[in-house]
Amino acid sequence: MPDVDQFISVTDAKNRFLDIIRTLKQRQEVVAITRDGVPAAVLLSMEQFEGLLDTIEILGDPKTLQSVRRSLKQAKQGRWVSDAALFGRARA
Repeated sequence: MPDVDQFISVTDAKNRFLDIIRTLKQRQEVVAITRDGVPAAVLLSMEQFEGLLDTIEILGDPKTLQSVRRSLKQAKQGRWVSDAALFGRARA
């Protein structure tokens, strides 16, 4: 997940809520809402939220996580699988 792109006070967020929502959707930014200068909440697009949930699911499944780790190790070693080998034919 990306770092926080903006910090906005609660008061500012209340006054600009619709604009913030539009920005999140267009730019895929992460906005921290602050209270007394301290981050208290985070706003992110639905797409980013769904991606975060998918990541949590993957990291929570030991078999899937093991497969991801194995794939990363193979990638570092330069061991790649072609589209044709993976899908049975070349992708257009």
